[in-house]
Amino acid sequence: MFRTALRNLLAHKARLMMTALAVLLGTAFVSGTLVFSDSVGSAYRDKTSRSLDDVAVSVTEIGRSNTAPGKDRRVLDDKMVATVRALPGVTSVRPSVVGVATVADRNNDPAGSEWGSSAANYVAGKDGKDSRYPLLKGRGPAAAGEMALDVKTAGKTGAKIGDTVRLAVDGPVMTKKLVGIVETDDPRVSAGGSLALFDTPTAQKLFGKPGEYGELVVSAAPGTDQNELTRKVGAILPKEGFRAQSGKQLAAEESKLIDEQTSSIRNTFLVFAGISLFVGIFIIANTFTMLIAQRSREIALLRAVGASRRQVVRSVMIEAGLLGLVASAVGFVLGLGIATGLWSVLNSSGAALPEGPLVVEPTAALSALAVGVVVTVLAAWLPSRKAAKIAPVEALSAVDQAPTTRSLVVRNSIGAALTALGVAVMLYVTTLRDSGGLTAAMAGSALTLAGVIVLAPLLSRPFVNLFGRLAVRLFGVSGKLATQNALRNPRRTAATASALMIGLTLITGLTVAAVSANQGMDKMGAQDLTADYKVSSNSYLGLSPDVAKKLAEQPGVTASAPIRMVGFQSKGEPAGIRATDLAKLSQVTDLKITGGSLSEVRGTTAVAVAEDYAKKNRLTVGSTLPMDFYDGKKATPRVVAVYAENDVLTDVLAAPALVDPHLEKVRDDEVLIKAAPGRAGSLPGKIKETLGGNPIIKVQSQDDLRRSEAGDIDDILYLMYGLLGMAVVIAVIGVVNTLAMSVFERTREIGMLRAIGLARTGIKQMVRLESVMISMFGAVLGVGVGIFLAWSGGHLLRSSFPQYEMVVPWARIGLFLLLALVVGVLAAVWPARRAAKLNMLESIGAQ
Repeated sequence: MFRTALRNLLAHKARLMMTALAVLLGTAFVSGTLVFSDSVGSAYRDKTSRSLDDVAVSVTEIGRSNTAPGKDRRVLDDKMVATVRALPGVTSVRPSVVGVATVADRNNDPAGSEWGSSAANYVAGKDGKDSRYPLLKGRGPAAAGEMALDVKTAGKTGAKIGDTVRLAVDGPVMTKKLVGIVETDDPRVSAGGSLALFDTPTAQKLFGKPGEYGELVVSAAPGTDQNELTRKVGAILPKEGFRAQSGKQLAAEESKLIDEQTSSIRNTFLVFAGISLFVGIFIIANTFTMLIAQRSREIALLRAVGASRRQVVRSVMIEAGLLGLVASAVGFVLGLGIATGLWSVLNSSGAALPEGPLVVEPTAALSALAVGVVVTVLAAWLPSRKAAKIAPVEALSAVDQAPTTRSLVVRNSIGAALTALGVAVMLYVTTLRDSGGLTAAMAGSALTLAGVIVLAPLLSRPFVNLFGRLAVRLFGVSGKLATQNALRNPRRTAATASALMIGLTLITGLTVAAVSANQGMDKMGAQDLTADYKVSSNSYLGLSPDVAKKLAEQPGVTASAPIRMVGFQSKGEPAGIRATDLAKLSQVTDLKITGGSLSEVRGTTAVAVAEDYAKKNRLTVGSTLPMDFYDGKKATPRVVAVYAENDVLTDVLAAPALVDPHLEKVRDDEVLIKAAPGRAGSLPGKIKETLGGNPIIKVQSQDDLRRSEAGDIDDILYLMYGLLGMAVVIAVIGVVNTLAMSVFERTREIGMLRAIGLARTGIKQMVRLESVMISMFGAVLGVGVGIFLAWSGGHLLRSSFPQYEMVVPWARIGLFLLLALVVGVLAAVWPARRAAKLNMLESIGAQ
């Protein structure tokens, strides 16, 4: 039976090529994802390990000690450095100060990413160099007016040794002389960040307190036990407020963090790889069903000469396994190219992944091969069992067996039940108002999609008949023949169309959700924000209060409202409170008071709350709101006003006097600006000029804010299109494969049609119309299911996104249907040409 399976595989190479291509693409996606995630993780770990090469022990302060006023508080200072350096086995102690500094590039924009604009102190040794930051040019900074940059950041600024560099920490722009350019293994820098280095006193002044450090990096002599040294260092530290970790512990923590970050990327891509393989199952099952039908006489003869049903099944399974193995092996090689391509694509879109070699783990290769073989064998299992159940005499008497009425009734009953259950679950989801129904929505979507797939043979009949009437009117005999061919085996038509339907269901659902979300954001911005501009910081440190004061004095500005935010808990539930100049608030946002009076919000004893927050916590005007701040302090202000939901504000609104004491450093999260009539257009440039071209300052208009939010959604949507594109490509391959094998199956019939006068153009037209019917059926079904799922699932966003309202982008939907039509035409090119080229006499004599 093995030799029989091998012979069958080699005898049908052309017919199995498309199936192999579907398996190949799916496994390439899987292997590419695994290799890509392993490679990115390895690159990050390599960068991290190199940055920790000289770290035997790290000492950090984890919290301010509660020392009574007037008493000495232990800190990481020169005295602590000397104590640690005196320990046996310690060769050096590197006191470190780290912070955030935004360096300006040639255009006064940040030279590094918002989350990666790092800064540190340059610790020069006896030779004047810092081993952690090898010098490429110049020297290390040694005075308050000097600094060094990493080589990439220096290139972005265009500065050379001796030039002046502009930068900002959390206040006005500073200028410093560039005296050195260094290399660094810091993963944040290699991933798109920037690094600014200062002498230690300057770094302490900018990012901490004079004489204090943020971390002590301890280096040890070769052969020193890191764990033992860590224990000794820990023993001389105060019992509270400090932590000592070995270099190995730090590396392990970084490795765990990297694994968590890369696993999210890997899992996302694997979901779409799974969709592609699921679509491939329809093609594989379709192919083997048709091949087995074409070989039914051969199978009957094998049964007649003594082959058992198990042997017939085993023969088909071996054939499927060999096909899956070969296709998966080629797919794995192609996956290496996909991994390289993903790296380039994501980096070009701003991901800034670290450079590194491709890492091919044995598990990636084995997983790709196993997935390909298992998927192929499982897809071929049902067709093989069906073939083995046919009696030898029955198989010898007919080449192709139509599905029995009973089997279709059972299938339709199951499909109707699944679809009804899925639709019921999705209708239930429409009654939910929070994201807690996500599990139910996912289950309902899967049931609905599965039910429609099972019902597809039944649904195909009315669609093909309707389309067939149009085809007959337009194309005559060719249209009628195409309709009959599509209806001849509804299971085959449905399986081919279902592959395309799955891809278009997901694409349509995502498109509807994305367009609806974009429109909701437009509505949200126009609804509550009446300010002309929002001024914020590119760093997480926020803005100095001086910024709002300077902007208030700017000609053309009628209102400048700084907004600060702090978190708190009330009865164990987290919430946020925002504070601003309440006298200016009405000029920058449309705040609707539904109870009480906003004028009574003052000092630390009175607040206003949002309607939803009030309902959730049973608050009314006059209620007391218990607040537990994260700095350990408490407050019990009285509710004096209730306001309608407002996207500019959070749960609670208060005066700055209530919020400021709970901020580690008083900073504004943003400043809302209202321009004088006719002055809005020229204001952004003047704001930048007023603030000295500060690179941390970001000025955004309402349109900028909408485009920014919409851009994020569109970027995600286009990424999803790209990922789902693989599934659509596989579905198109399925249409080509089905038509090609169908042409082979109908060789005699095509010969007879040619003999009675149907021209070659008529044959081509017949195959093309059949392809278009299948493609359009899958597209219409996919679009319909996608819109339904987007409508029902969108209700989950209403609680957190009240402005969300479903919008069907009919232009895009029309484009999807048009593309499906084009797919149908293109998929038929090769099968139609092959059918038209068949020799009439040879075709009539074919068995």
